[in-house]
Amino acid sequence: MKARLADIAAQAGVSEATVSRVLNGKPGVADGTRDAVLTALDLLGGERPARLKQRRLGLIGLIIPELDNPIFPTFAQVIERDLTQAGYTTVLCTQSPGGTTEDDYVELLLERAVSGIVFVSGLHADTSADPTRYAKLVAQRLPIVMVNGAAPSVDAPFISSDDAVAAELAVAHLESLGHKRIGLAVGPERFVPAQRKAAGFEKATSSRGMAASVVHSLYSVEGGYAAAGQLLDAGVTAITCGSDLMALGVIRAVRQRGLDVPGDVSVIGYDDSPLIGFTDPPLTTVRQPVAAMCRAAVQALLDEIAGVPVPRTEFFYRPELVVRSSTGPAPA
Repeated sequence: MKARLADIAAQAGVSEATVSRVLNGKPGVADGTRDAVLTALDLLGGERPARLKQRRLGLIGLIIPELDNPIFPTFAQVIERDLTQAGYTTVLCTQSPGGTTEDDYVELLLERAVSGIVFVSGLHADTSADPTRYAKLVAQRLPIVMVNGAAPSVDAPFISSDDAVAAELAVAHLESLGHKRIGLAVGPERFVPAQRKAAGFEKATSSRGMAASVVHSLYSVEGGYAAAGQLLDAGVTAITCGSDLMALGVIRAVRQRGLDVPGDVSVIGYDDSPLIGFTDPPLTTVRQPVAAMCRAAVQALLDEIAGVPVPRTEFFYRPELVVRSSTGPAPA
């Protein structure tokens, strides 16, 4: 028990005495501190004492893309944690190519009478998809929140990382290192985040008089590898990417040409996925503000469930450049 108290205290950033007071239901602990301790207990796999267990208020659906990209499990974990703290149980629905579709998952969730649904990088981010599927949910008065993407005709809150700012941060960093010919490897053009990154990239490079190339590919290691071939043929000395996985593919392509990262070609990812700082070399990337975005998405959904109207607009959250070792001065 002593070790468990120490683990919980370390996770929550409090003393063991505070953990003991929370678990024993003693007064004199701030609500925020109490929540932090209970969250730490949940994350470490401990079971809450019976008197501290929250009554489940209902089910919330969470639909995310496949888990191959480590940023999506991160979104899922944070959203599920925040919903658990609010007393809801999350029904996690993960998609994979050829597997259960988003529409099938929605039907399944409706059958289970969920109180709301959070969509992360779903069909709302695909400009080729029919947005009326969401209008039908709104017509049923089912609270929904969309993360990363936008469908202006849908009467719902949207939470997004600011892709234009992400592009500006990457370009400004590469400019500071002396790069004048840079490329962008980004996802399929039909996706809203890819469109926004490309537009932000083109604006940032043109305003600086830099030579720039954009290649749309798949959001995967293979997609990054394929895009890198075209960009390297175009003579770029740096490549910024639409995801960390794409950046890993770019690095592979650069090395297969006998070139060095960052000596010959600098590479920037996007997301700051877990463990990405331990790649070879550690990847410079633009970090999505996942915690803030998830907190906003959950709060918006809870407000909607409670009957408190949330502004029907898109809320943008500013990403952050994380500089590591995959970027360096432009080659002479």
